Amino acid sequence: MTDVNQTLLARLAKPADTKMVLLVLDGVGDLQTADQPQTALGAAALPNFDALATRSALGRLVAVMQGVTPGSGPGHLGLFGYDPRSPEADFGRGILEALGLALEIGPGDVAIRGNFATADADGNLTDRRAGRISTEEGRRVCAKIAPALAEFSSPSFEIHPGEGYRFVLLIRGDGLSAAVADTDPQNTEVPPLEPRALAPEGEHTIELLRPALAKILAAIADEPQANRVLLRGFSKLPTLPKMNELYKLRLGAFAGYPLYRGVASACGMEVVPCAKRFPEILDTVAERWDDFDFFFIHVKQTDQAGEDGDLGAKVAVLEEVDAALPRLLELGPDVLAVTGDHSTPAPMKAHSWHPIPLLLHGPRCYIDGSSEFTENAATVGHIGTIPSRDLVGLMLANADRLGKYGA
Repeated sequence: MTDVNQTLLARLAKPADTKMVLLVLDGVGDLQTADQPQTALGAAALPNFDALATRSALGRLVAVMQGVTPGSGPGHLGLFGYDPRSPEADFGRGILEALGLALEIGPGDVAIRGNFATADADGNLTDRRAGRISTEEGRRVCAKIAPALAEFSSPSFEIHPGEGYRFVLLIRGDGLSAAVADTDPQNTEVPPLEPRALAPEGEHTIELLRPALAKILAAIADEPQANRVLLRGFSKLPTLPKMNELYKLRLGAFAGYPLYRGVASACGMEVVPCAKRFPEILDTVAERWDDFDFFFIHVKQTDQAGEDGDLGAKVAVLEEVDAALPRLLELGPDVLAVTGDHSTPAPMKAHSWHPIPLLLHGPRCYIDGSSEFTENAATVGHIGTIPSRDLVGLMLANADRLGKYGA
């Protein structure tokens, strides 16, 4: 899947002694409403981001297309220069979680991202995230399930714990298909959905999955919180052109959570083990500063706070990032882009389609007179409102890594 934008950028890409940083504040975008008159960016005290805005260009990104709410996978693929609307980019969250856990995946394997969940005595969901159980608790429950899955050999099933309530279910065998719908109803007070084929070739996989799913549920029936599983993002290995080959870059991914490591790995980045909070991530970035031309740095906590509807927590995360920002600037990136993979407005407690604020800083950027990094300032910024997939080209151009097009 090399689209016309990637083909042209790859033709024009040239090496240079410059460094680029893409700082992704996951779910950073928010809403002004009658009940929430300020967004998190507007309410937070961000002296370092605001000072940087006075020397930068601002704008907004549309992750997929106007009105379409992106998942984290498509949101990041857009930031990395891929067209998330293409069928090749719609490969599901399961494979990203699996790659992020550094699992060995064969071309015929199906990876599924799972949530542990809580159901009441009637089988209706009361919590789709099992009370956000700890990673240690998730590992314990996975270990409880593993012996039951070991009874299967053709196909074989493996369960691998992820972060907190998340896990990966990996199916290895012949004739498997990823054309299976999620079993997460996206609501409580209803039971999990039954597996359903999205295409005829998915029926065989469902037949194989049902007995394994019954074994999983029997193994966790006595759990007080993690007594159900919700399966999402059935997927196989993607076939994406790699960013390192397209743009002649050494790319490093600094992300503390599996999905984001997975999408970075799928795009040709070296995944660097690191902490989960921005100040500690910067310690690792500084240690590896000489090793890469492009640094993808991911901050998850803004999205978590938005999904919890906790504006105060979102503000606190932004202020934590702002306080550590001078340390990143001291490393001397030639180009710095600060944005998100999608908006997660606190009033909605979910991802949304709203455009994402963008700050682009570098010696070749148009200084547009902004005095703060907020949604309102981004709306009138020089860059305008552009597709996320155009950001890589802007970063490469500002880093002097694109040649002239045509005579």
